[in-house]
Amino acid sequence: MLDDQIPDVTALLYELGLLKRFPRTGWHTAGVPTPESVADHSWRVSVIAAVLAAMEGADPQRAALLAVWHDSQETRTTDLPHLAKRYVTPVPAETVTAAQARRVPAPVREMITGAVAEYEAGETPEARCARDADRLDCLLQAREYEEQGHRNVQPWIETSLAGLVTASAKRVAQEALAQGTLAWLERTTR
Repeated sequence: MLDDQIPDVTALLYELGLLKRFPRTGWHTAGVPTPESVADHSWRVSVIAAVLAAMEGADPQRAALLAVWHDSQETRTTDLPHLAKRYVTPVPAETVTAAQARRVPAPVREMITGAVAEYEAGETPEARCARDADRLDCLLQAREYEEQGHRNVQPWIETSLAGLVTASAKRVAQEALAQGTLAWLERTTR
């Protein structure tokens, strides 16, 4: 049975590859001409989620998994800027994910749909860490764009800060605002 579904698994993997080409569209509004891709964003969100989960005493691997899948629906919906959501009725992430994963083997489908449902519910410590990681990545990216000369990023910083719930994410965010984006380089020479 699994062998019969390999073409469907492969098709899903090709579909997910679109995220490497799809830009995060909100940054266009801020004047960033070539913003990060959805996949760029999701990679750092998964890293941040694991770090936050470790700091919060949650499961880093589970948090990272939730973060990996948190924007996977954008292969079909694209990355709609927040302003567009006033005029477009969004389909729940779980609905899009169910359609994406409907033909893959049940264990794969259950892993993907379970991760998205847990992330969207936001009730587990891992989901809270993954959701905070999404916001924290936005804040970090805004700071990076700001240091590159893009001046219109403050609304993204403020929105990200306002949405953080874990103590660890709040502490990291405050440090990110105080620290330059290349401070890591200076710290390697100490």
